[in-house]
Amino acid sequence: MDESVVAGQYIVVKANKDGVKVIGMTRGKDTKFHHTEKLNKGEVMICQFTQDTSAIKINGASTIITEYGEVTSDDE
Repeated sequence: MDESVVAGQYIVVKANKDGVKVIGMTRGKDTKFHHTEKLNKGEVMICQFTQDTSAIKINGASTIITEYGEVTSDDE
């Protein structure tokens, strides 16, 4: 297994309301959606950046925790 994949950064997404969408986006010349999850209030998802995932888009009221700090996203 490629060590750079295993060592990819993680983020934690906690849904503060129902219906938070977490969308993984691909690397490469054309950025595309490759995976989508829907979280309900209180659910937590741990995501990792890999050789296939270059960005993670989050829609909805949530708390996002990274190695750089914590961000709260509102749905308004």
